[in-house]
Amino acid sequence: MKWIMPLFLCLPAGTAAADSWQLRPGDTPFAQAELDALPGQSFRFFDGGESQYGSGGAYAYTYSSENGGGTAWGTYRIAGDGSICVDFTNGFGRCDLFVRNGSRIILITEKGERFPVR
Repeated sequence: MKWIMPLFLCLPAGTAAADSWQLRPGDTPFAQAELDALPGQSFRFFDGGESQYGSGGAYAYTYSSENGGGTAWGTYRIAGDGSICVDFTNGFGRCDLFVRNGSRIILITEKGERFPVR
């Protein structure tokens, strides 16, 4: 019984975090299999930027030349709610959620901004 109660108390926090994303009708968060397949994948956005997920949690975001170019390096981890959290080498951090809506993949930021993938 000692172990069940702490686990039970953790459930509402996890549920609240998952419910805090600003999803729209038709948004389906990435399934665990899709999250597990992230290493080796890259996603290019309409502004020309590209997110790259490497093995061992390596992460890089390359800005388009129109946005100044350059690459921001960091490491990523998958949070309990399915979001992807990145800790950049410059000390900045963020969590985003990938969803599918129809045939489109969309990255949703914690602020609710939506960035469709090309």
